[in-house]
Amino acid sequence: MRGSSRAAVLLAAVVAFAAVVVPGAQAAPKAPDTAVLDGARLQRTKVRLDHGDRRLWPVLKDLTARADTWLDQGPWTVVDKPRPAPGGDVHDYLSQAPYWWPSTAPTAGNPWGCPYVQRDGQRNPEVDSGTDRQDVERVFDSAYDLSLAWYYTGDRRYAEKAGQILRTWFLDPATRMNPNLNHAQFIPCKYDGRAIGIIDFSQSYTGVVDALAILATGAPGWTGADRSGMARWNSDFRDWLKDSDFGKEEGAAANNHGTFYDMQLAALAYATGDTALARRTVLDARAGRIDPQIAGDGSQPQELARTRSWHYSTFDLVAYTRLAAIGRHVGVDLWAYRGPDGQSLFKAVDYLLPAATGAAAWPHPELEFERFAASDVVRAAADAGDRAARRAVPLLAEPPGGDLWQLRPAAEQLDSIAG
Repeated sequence: MRGSSRAAVLLAAVVAFAAVVVPGAQAAPKAPDTAVLDGARLQRTKVRLDHGDRRLWPVLKDLTARADTWLDQGPWTVVDKPRPAPGGDVHDYLSQAPYWWPSTAPTAGNPWGCPYVQRDGQRNPEVDSGTDRQDVERVFDSAYDLSLAWYYTGDRRYAEKAGQILRTWFLDPATRMNPNLNHAQFIPCKYDGRAIGIIDFSQSYTGVVDALAILATGAPGWTGADRSGMARWNSDFRDWLKDSDFGKEEGAAANNHGTFYDMQLAALAYATGDTALARRTVLDARAGRIDPQIAGDGSQPQELARTRSWHYSTFDLVAYTRLAAIGRHVGVDLWAYRGPDGQSLFKAVDYLLPAATGAAAWPHPELEFERFAASDVVRAAADAGDRAARRAVPLLAEPPGGDLWQLRPAAEQLDSIAG
């Protein structure tokens, strides 16, 4: 960036954040008791902003730009879909399997075009209409962005919007979602719901868990009743994940579905006070996940078998790096684990580095290669002490919308996770 352009950006940042980024103008911020994000690190970053650290202003501008887009959107609810889930309760979440397609043209006698057939990696556009899939992603993303923006700026608009969105989806009796995923990723004329649909939540719901912890530090409009209501919802959802047939089936999955299940269960267990379950889940991931899912060279064979092998290799590592972050709360260093064949999270990240830095082409099938998809997991490994990853950080591709790692240091899947 040219000097004059950079100066203009910084000047705009000063104007936009003068009301909130003033040395000595705010009380010491609280550290949120987040599950994945490092609450103490967020607190230190906020102190830097409050004391006028200009190096963070451009990143804060990127974050608030994201949050601003949510202010005039939503709230969303499960009860406004065109038809209820197969069980008939409009409060039940409904989504459709993304890679399943009708085999014939719909007719009056066969309105879905059944039977459905699978096309791995090819997303059926009809899953975006008539279900809750797109709306729930908006709930997750908006709650996360808005709560972080409020925490760093103190702008009550962000907190109040996040509260409205969360209350509408999870708490208000007329619009709330039931705490189960009995009808996630259904296949027309075949299944009313599938265990595999749990990943609709597990891939992003930890962002809501952390948003709740951030709002609990004193967000305006976020009440004690809101906090207790979400705690009950999360406890009920945790128990459904742990005890339901679908939850047990998803927990037995031997690929990214199983990793994300563990991550989601551990985060909910920690957030709802069941630290024993959180610790056990992270500990079990060593022999139960890393050993069978990561090869000695760091590759992930189950993910490499997919038509989007780069996407799914980075995707699985998002779950692992978040699970490792949860482990720090319960005394488990997942980064330090080495399997019997030398498997480790560091090796799995290092396997991605040539493609992530642009030094070499990705040598496996991939329908939509995006180099920036690996940026967050590389940063997570670098922060955890991986020297190769640290050297790679300056060579990473910046994600669309800017690199927000300094303000939300937890891996996100940066390429599309639709479906």
